[in-house]
Amino acid sequence: MLPIWSRWLAATSVVVCLAGGATRPQYGGTLRVEIREAIETPDPPQEGPGIADLGAAFSIMRWEGGRSAVYTADNSTPGGRPFLDGIQIQMARPLRDQAIDLELGKADLVELGPNELRRTTTGRRVWRSAAVRLLALEFGPEAADPRVREALALSLDRAAIHSVLLQRQGEIAGGLLPQWISGYAFLFPTASDPARARTLAGPLPPALRTLTLSFKDPAWRAVADRIAVNARDAGLLVTAAQGNPTAEVRLVELRITSVEPWEALAGLATSLQLPEPPHAGSAEALYAAERNLLADLRVIPLLHLPYVYGVGPRVRGGPGITPLGEWRFEKIWLEGGRP
Repeated sequence: MLPIWSRWLAATSVVVCLAGGATRPQYGGTLRVEIREAIETPDPPQEGPGIADLGAAFSIMRWEGGRSAVYTADNSTPGGRPFLDGIQIQMARPLRDQAIDLELGKADLVELGPNELRRTTTGRRVWRSAAVRLLALEFGPEAADPRVREALALSLDRAAIHSVLLQRQGEIAGGLLPQWISGYAFLFPTASDPARARTLAGPLPPALRTLTLSFKDPAWRAVADRIAVNARDAGLLVTAAQGNPTAEVRLVELRITSVEPWEALAGLATSLQLPEPPHAGSAEALYAAERNLLADLRVIPLLHLPYVYGVGPRVRGGPGITPLGEWRFEKIWLEGGRP
């Protein structure tokens, strides 16, 4: 059987269309990167996608939490000095603003959401990871009645969210792990059943049927609003509100950090404050462990999504991301960099 990496490469289309033919690698230049996240930590993070992956080949020169970061090439890197002189990262940039900056030549690498990807100029290079971002609903202790959680789960029209709002990016999720990692994700149900949801929610008093749905990233506003509409059709009174700390349910985005199924599942369980699953030596045991984590519907998986980046015309080489969405900028260079 092919290793996971080979299977992912065979199943995933990573677009690398070099305009104007190949060029020889050049040293020099600063890569201009924009991201939507505002990383508020006082120091650069040591774990996670993107910024935390630059330490091996680049050294931090300036860090302004929530705003920007500047890295410079490390001449003592064991694999050889990167071609780039440095990397400049601007945080907290809305997706639409990032797409505009890419088109105007103000940025070299930006994140693309579904709308921005649709508007991207034909022929623009795009780097994609595998589906390693889990979008899910997480209930707080306030939503104690299991009938409320089940009703909301059954009300969700994941297919409409996937096809209309997300332009068919990624895949619909009923489990925590994506199909390319677990091999059994298709076993988890994803179909909506509004009639059953109304049967569960109808007899409940209004106080129990009233929920606030919180989301952190404004990029998920449309998804949160669609979830609220689905829920209301099922008899639940759901209001979507950005950044509400007292909300009964939250729309969360989590990153899968390993291609090894048990490690990936354990990492998600930790992030969601679920019990650590028992170590599983087979797909059957892992499936049973994941099913147990989801049994009480405290977490409702929605979608597995890739990281998607738009790449500017100056950038050569790549792709500069791994299947897990980690940045790998050591071997890319900028056209017109100093000799």
